[in-house]
Amino acid sequence: MSVTHDQPAPSSPQDGKLARWLVIAVLCALLVGAGSLGYLGWVSTDTKVPEAGYVALVLGVVFSLIVGVGLMALVFYSSRAGYDEPAVLIQEPESDPEDGRDQSR
Repeated sequence: MSVTHDQPAPSSPQDGKLARWLVIAVLCALLVGAGSLGYLGWVSTDTKVPEAGYVALVLGVVFSLIVGVGLMALVFYSSRAGYDEPAVLIQEPESDPEDGRDQSR
């Protein structure tokens, strides 16, 4: 006999939509805040950055993207090649006829 009065009622599809829009709104607000803080930090000083600084900035971004893309490619390759499967214990046989010994280990 199953009792269902203790279980919560299934949620309606509208509940999921509201939560999804709320998450999107919070993430957009964080993006706007980060963008405005970045802009204020960029224009708040009157120091000049030499060309070598911009070159270093571009090289750092490009190198970081190469490393990130390479690591993600390795993750996908590893997953598809089966390297991410759970470990399996391989038990050795009790006796090995090629070994010449019939002792238990």
